[in-house]
Amino acid sequence: MPIYEYICPECSTKFEMLRPLSQADKDAPCPKCHKSARRQMSTFACFSSNAGALTRISGTGSTCSSCGSNSCSTCGH
Repeated sequence: MPIYEYICPECSTKFEMLRPLSQADKDAPCPKCHKSARRQMSTFACFSSNAGALTRISGTGSTCSSCGSNSCSTCGH
């Protein structure tokens, strides 16, 4: 099951919830105020060491179809 990120419009609480794909588009109850919270777009970033240099790989899109990196210099293509 995937983890989804939510933010409550009432109290601004940010939280995550593990839910089945069948509930992906449904709102979730806020754990603080119990109001309905909308799912947010998830983003991520990871770092990879490449020949002593630190390379940031972002989850916002990629230019390399073979490895998902934002720079072909990190995978050699």
